[in-house]
Amino acid sequence: MKSLMLLCQSVLKNIGTLCCTSTDLDFKTVQERVETRGLTFLTIELADFGKDFERGLELGTVAPTGSWVPFKGFKRRHSLPIFLGGLMGQVFDSESGVLLDTPNVEAIRCLRQFTLMWAKIELDCTEERVNAAMRSFIECEREVEVTADLLLQEDILSSTSGEESFLSKFSRVSKLLWCDVLQRVEEDVIYNQIVPRHSGGQTAERVLGNAKYYQSEWTTRLEKVFSSIEFLLPSPHGDDVRRLASCVSYLEPGAERPVRVTAVPKTQKTPRIIAIEPICMQYVQQGLMEKFYEYIETQGDNLGLNIVGFLSQEPNQLLAKEGSLHRELATLDLSEASDRVSNLLVTVLLDSERYPNLLEAVQACRSTRADVQGEVVNLSKFASMGSALTFPIEAMVFSTCVLIGFEEALNTRLTPRLCKQLKGRVRVYGDDIIVPVDIVPHVIRALQTFGFKVNDHKSFWNGYFRESCGRDYYAGEDVTVTRVRHPFPESLKDVTEIEGVISLRNQLYKAGLWEVAFDFMDNWISNFLSEECYPVVMESSPILGRVSALGYEIQKTSTKTQTPLVRGYVSKVKLPVNPVDGTEALFKWFLKRGDLPIADRDHLLRSGRPESSSIKLRWGSPF
Repeated sequence: MKSLMLLCQSVLKNIGTLCCTSTDLDFKTVQERVETRGLTFLTIELADFGKDFERGLELGTVAPTGSWVPFKGFKRRHSLPIFLGGLMGQVFDSESGVLLDTPNVEAIRCLRQFTLMWAKIELDCTEERVNAAMRSFIECEREVEVTADLLLQEDILSSTSGEESFLSKFSRVSKLLWCDVLQRVEEDVIYNQIVPRHSGGQTAERVLGNAKYYQSEWTTRLEKVFSSIEFLLPSPHGDDVRRLASCVSYLEPGAERPVRVTAVPKTQKTPRIIAIEPICMQYVQQGLMEKFYEYIETQGDNLGLNIVGFLSQEPNQLLAKEGSLHRELATLDLSEASDRVSNLLVTVLLDSERYPNLLEAVQACRSTRADVQGEVVNLSKFASMGSALTFPIEAMVFSTCVLIGFEEALNTRLTPRLCKQLKGRVRVYGDDIIVPVDIVPHVIRALQTFGFKVNDHKSFWNGYFRESCGRDYYAGEDVTVTRVRHPFPESLKDVTEIEGVISLRNQLYKAGLWEVAFDFMDNWISNFLSEECYPVVMESSPILGRVSALGYEIQKTSTKTQTPLVRGYVSKVKLPVNPVDGTEALFKWFLKRGDLPIADRDHLLRSGRPESSSIKLRWGSPF
């Protein structure tokens, strides 16, 4: 707590210098609030202040309007809060609260930096907030079920009247966008070209690393599409087949292991809810996911390539910058995005008449039940965060909805030619959506029709502020926030926190908060790492050190390689011991991607997420 308060003071002083105003009284306010309310003032209340400020940029005013009363809990002088008033007055008119004609962009950046930098510290939420998030998960599931029923009813009514239903429209537009991609994956399923793989993450069984190769469960749904003999054995040898039959349990649908719903740190206000998949489901999902990525990202003849991306966030970021400059592109964000993709929409997307094998494959590796704090619920959603197929499938669904909105705006049916013209105007990366400003109402209406919720507080199309894929812009200027991700370390044993505080120092330096980086962060870090063991290095260096625009330092030259060296700390992780041998080890080799050998020569003995880490002092390259 003390370290964060010192950082808070240093940041306020630095942004006061940058914006030529005093922030001394603002820090006193922070001190008083933290003493009475604890760290949640920084992580929740101050973050809400920052969100209200962003909303003011979008609406063009921070004066209370209708049901929206910004900056609750902060006293006002005229239309602006007294807290951070020296900065607010450089952006909004102090009398009316209206956005100035030429607001100080540096003040905008500094206000967002200070108010929002604390929101995502990885601290556990209270049990009450976790329980509320779990209840919200179940409530969302019920809403998805209701929406699916309404769409089906509307489809039946439209068929009798001869009008095109929402589901029919979704099917038609999705075929236009994704027919080439889906046909290729369909053929890969037919000709057994799906190569599964194990991920490095958690599993519902709590099995990690190499232990995943000793699979003990397979489902009868999977067996119909993906033969366990081919997917669990390197070759169909008689002894191995007999051993497989004795070691693997084939589960009927009612006996399948549900996904394990759990909360992971996001903000102190609310955790992130994810669903951890069983090993067999995750294993097949990874293979299908690769095919979707491959054909959408690398096949230049599909229309969706112009709209959807998986491997790079940069196109979205560049379009967000352009939108902030010319105000012709809007950035939209969805609430509970993956949890609101109904399985109904996925079955329509993967048309059973055109792609029956692909539909069966995707449904076979989809978990149908979830364990929510001991309560098992049936799922109407396709999948939550945790399934390898969630990201590609949701992007295809969202982009289809967006183009339905585009059709409504143009009042005409889309053609391949029109779709190609959307390049540079429509972009979807997960639930980060970019569309032209003039079709925003139509896109929102289309998304809502299919059960999705647009997050008004993170969607922007009126003012000069835009955000997408982790980058924020105002009038073409980068105003992205550098965030505190971890608590400050208390000893050298807190390796994650030490790495985090050094990363924070370097990010603050690159963001232009040099006083914070030099006067506070470097001095604070020197309490743990002596100055001679805290060198100036490049970002690519394995040494934990300071980055600088001046390059890197050299402390000595290697007598063997004649390359520069510096002395500093290097983090070292220890992987859990879980040896794999025999047939399973051979199979791991067959599932390897690429022609190069596995870099870790001990991978058959240790694997999975690190169970512990430490830092060691040694000589290393500064670049």
